Amino acid sequence: MRRLAIALLFTPLVGMAGLSLLAPVAHALPSSGSVPPDSAVDVTAVSEEGEVASDLAPVDVLQVSGLFDDVQVQSVKDAIVQAEENGSQALILQMSTEGAIVSNDDMRDLLQSVADAKVAIGIWVGPSRASRAYGVPAQLFGVADVTAMVAGSRIGYTSDLLTLDGAEVDLGPNAAQLENDSMSFAEARDAGVLKLDTTDEGVPTVRSMVLAMDGVTLDDGTVLDTVSQELGDDGTTQNVATLVRFTGLGLLEELFHTVASPPMAFLFFVIGVCLLIFEFFTAGVGVAGLVGAVLTVLGSYGLEALPTRTGALVLLGLSMLAFAVDVQVGIPRFWTGVGTVLFVLAALFLYEPIPGSDLRLGWFTLFVTVAGVMLTFIVGMPSMVRTRFATPTIGREWMIGSTGVAVDAISPDGVAQVGEAKWRARTNRATPIAAGAELRVVAIDGVTLEVEPAEGGARDYRERRAKHDAAASESGVEPEAAATDTP
Repeated sequence: MRRLAIALLFTPLVGMAGLSLLAPVAHALPSSGSVPPDSAVDVTAVSEEGEVASDLAPVDVLQVSGLFDDVQVQSVKDAIVQAEENGSQALILQMSTEGAIVSNDDMRDLLQSVADAKVAIGIWVGPSRASRAYGVPAQLFGVADVTAMVAGSRIGYTSDLLTLDGAEVDLGPNAAQLENDSMSFAEARDAGVLKLDTTDEGVPTVRSMVLAMDGVTLDDGTVLDTVSQELGDDGTTQNVATLVRFTGLGLLEELFHTVASPPMAFLFFVIGVCLLIFEFFTAGVGVAGLVGAVLTVLGSYGLEALPTRTGALVLLGLSMLAFAVDVQVGIPRFWTGVGTVLFVLAALFLYEPIPGSDLRLGWFTLFVTVAGVMLTFIVGMPSMVRTRFATPTIGREWMIGSTGVAVDAISPDGVAQVGEAKWRARTNRATPIAAGAELRVVAIDGVTLEVEPAEGGARDYRERRAKHDAAASESGVEPEAAATDTP
């Protein structure tokens, strides 16, 4: 029964945790048209022999996705420094974002780093048609050397343009339209937002981006050289692209970047607190408590990084407290209903909107989380608590035959100490036990020990009493009344 209660408790939590892991796993999978990070390939794949031009400086590609947080901003800065140190001729930011959760000062510092970079910076919004460049990060288009988009992607909601060196970021003559609205790829191209002439198909892949950058002249007069021509074995001329190196966030950076997303921060915090409440109502500290503590810390980090409403955080904490009240009694009652209402309100109004995104939890995430919490606190934890306290925690049969000491005189009732514990004790009136005398436990009646002197006790007292009670019952005399006449 106890295993069943624990299984019922952990089923919704495991489901929530599994769903919470889907996003980082999907994020880590290579997208269509891309290759795994830290690989070096010939992106044109024109040469059957797989030759790579050795006389061209390489191009680095950094995958930038999700909200721009401290981790993502720092990764772009580090990628610029690394590209400069490695002698790369360009760094391409493969970007898909719906905004930034860092301050404007941090974004201004990033824009300045891109503008001052010694290598050419290219921004490509991709790899899918659903890719976006929203919020303040879209202003990177005004300071990058080369910009392009996948057909079907969008850019906009830049908010007020930041100022660099006394001048606003230049997004073209129609920049005002981007402050509170968005443009498609075709609209951005026609409005002069993009700095790379392309067809109506845009730039569909990283391969296309590298090829399109060949021959582009930068503001300082530098001409990008990303494709060279080589003579093949059959005497024909072949185009061979430069070496392309893909990089991304490290494992730890990826973890904190994922946690700083709205659904992950919420799920990690809720699951962590649920596990801590479960551990509080169990004896000792186990794996659930350790995992709960880690998830709570990660979730708290994410909530702190995101723009959250203080009132919603208070409601979230109060909801968990209300749930815990009914968990303690083992029956879902009034406080479970209060906790459910507070939890739903907290989830709905937890995040404040940012330019380009309102950060609200999706309906699927909200439904799964609320359902998991309801199952946990209505079915799982109450069953666990009832099972735990319904199970005897101390077996006393082992005490029969044990010896102890009378704490005070037992005649016929008193207190005896057996081992480290003190118990109520009772003995035969004919064999009283003095305080400090040694005794032996001969039977247990509920929480009262029946004892006799360790030496000289009436060993046959229980047998004589049983026979006497049986005889009294046959004669119609009350057993207790007959017992008082026993010598």
